[in-house]
Amino acid sequence: MPARTRQRRHTALAGLVTLATAAALSLALSPPATAAGTWTETGSDRADPLTESQGLTSVEVPANSPNRYTGIGTIPLGVSSRGWNHVGDPDASYNGYYIEPYQRDSGNSKMYRVQAPGGTWSEYVHTLGPGEALNNSWDAVSPDGQWMLSGEWGTMTRLLVFPTPGINAATSPSANLPQVSTVRLDHAVRDVQGCDFSGPTTLLCSSDDPEGSLFGITKPLLQIDLSAAPNGSSDVTGHVTALRQLPLRSSCSGGFEAEGIDYDRRTGVLRVIVVSPGFCVLTDSKTYKFSRG
Repeated sequence: MPARTRQRRHTALAGLVTLATAAALSLALSPPATAAGTWTETGSDRADPLTESQGLTSVEVPANSPNRYTGIGTIPLGVSSRGWNHVGDPDASYNGYYIEPYQRDSGNSKMYRVQAPGGTWSEYVHTLGPGEALNNSWDAVSPDGQWMLSGEWGTMTRLLVFPTPGINAATSPSANLPQVSTVRLDHAVRDVQGCDFSGPTTLLCSSDDPEGSLFGITKPLLQIDLSAAPNGSSDVTGHVTALRQLPLRSSCSGGFEAEGIDYDRRTGVLRVIVVSPGFCVLTDSKTYKFSRG
């Protein structure tokens, strides 16, 4: 989410927790057809507003690892004290590297915090390119582990491709993490909060789009089919399809916020966080589960 919007939400969250404790334009002339019903809701879990409200990922290595979540309350003090005060939707490679995306309110860089399978942490900073947005909402590691995708807030027609920090031999915590190529989308997307690979050339993404003008629905679940697997040396195109609207159910009325997404290839389960409006952010925000078909 953008910095000012995020700050308002963080301030509201802090107040609500205290109270509870005390008491762009489309690229086409018409949007592509949606494919409703591709993913069927199968259940949900409550999403804690402090520790499970930004993102999530399943972890394959070590075996039997629990799912991991991010939120305001998961940012280490040593990280936030240096200005990295927002964490987005993380991802984990199939060989056990866990990567969290960070942003701050100003400056010219974004940061990816990486935990290796052995448990050690390292930080990789990316200096923004010309016209690149400051926000850092999500990352998605390619199935081969070598490339990491990330996106920008607002109405966008591209995704950014980086060598995967900590895995790709071209990366180092002491050097700038470069953008090496681009996914060029055939249809604009808005306010993407998370993406995850469901195959070598397929991404599933959660969009917080509040307008609905791009696809005819607000808060859509998107699928992006790439023309080829990312290779870091050449751009690829991405065909965008809106699959369905994410669930928007709460005891409170108002604006929902679609957050992070995770696809677990071992089970075929797709999970997406949707944060409830108002006071209900504390009570009935959910991680929704979906299965294909």
